Amino acid sequence: MGLILRLAANTLGVWLAVALVDGLNFEGTWLALAGIAVVMAIVNALVGPIIKMFSLPFVILTLGLFLLVVNAILFALTIWLSGQLDLGLTSTGFGATFLGALVVTVVAWAGERLAKRAS
Repeated sequence: MGLILRLAANTLGVWLAVALVDGLNFEGTWLALAGIAVVMAIVNALVGPIIKMFSLPFVILTLGLFLLVVNAILFALTIWLSGQLDLGLTSTGFGATFLGALVVTVVAWAGERLAKRAS
């Protein structure tokens, strides 16, 4: 059940990011949006730990703020994979990707907190 709630939170986060951030565009159905959430979960599970390990000196040096850049890189990879899989998510540049990753992170965090409180 927790995995479904996380995917739902990521789906909502991507939808809100597209709605709030100029430069992020999505053309597709809710099913494609859920597919993007699945791609994001796979990218975060497989590539995320590797990037975080290699960026650890920068994370320590910036007291954790570099993790925002890492999240943006992972979101950029998700956007690229979305284009390769014809899921319909595009970005105009790193600024839009960074802000979109920030929105998705905040929404996913809030969804996780609500899921813990509900259980």
